Amino acid sequence: MPATPHDAPRPPAPCRAARPEAPVPPPSAPSPAPADGAHARIRLLGQRLAALRATLATAESCTGGLIAARCTDVPGSSAWFTGGVVAYANDVKRDVLGVDPALLAAHGAVSEPVVRAMAAGVRRLTGARFAVAVSGVAGPDGGTPEKPVGTVWMAVADGENVQALHFLFSGDRAAVRTATVDAAVEALLALCEGQAMPGGGNAP
Repeated sequence: MPATPHDAPRPPAPCRAARPEAPVPPPSAPSPAPADGAHARIRLLGQRLAALRATLATAESCTGGLIAARCTDVPGSSAWFTGGVVAYANDVKRDVLGVDPALLAAHGAVSEPVVRAMAAGVRRLTGARFAVAVSGVAGPDGGTPEKPVGTVWMAVADGENVQALHFLFSGDRAAVRTATVDAAVEALLALCEGQAMPGGGNAP
């Protein structure tokens, strides 16, 4: 039987170029987390120092640079933060900050005379007007009946005016170190604003 027009093979449909897919937009960057109280306080400290046209330096033992790190978390902190010394070993306290070895021998690293000398030393080293120095027993080891874990000595200085504070913090090593950083910020704010020292208060 002859093929009818309906039985004839149909020519293949012409190929169409694939339509390019619309580019997928990159995921939007997450919005920054709201600043917590600690970062708000350090920003306030920076504002106070900037208003005074003053700079800050840190001398840290038990916190290992955490105070300096919190300062430099703030954009623009180079306007008021000069730098810091992590004086973890007594050799660094002596050789870099100029702490008298006799003070270390007589009172130990965790003591009022030593943090006072550390604050004076880092001011002398950096030329900053304000300074904070901390030395403590963060634990879990190293405590004694006289200086149990959580003992922290701190000195804050404004020029030649140096004030010492004594704290006994609770918690594990991380908690003691964080509490020390928080206390340092509050003490510096009080010093900038001419208020009474918080927390441990003036040491006798």
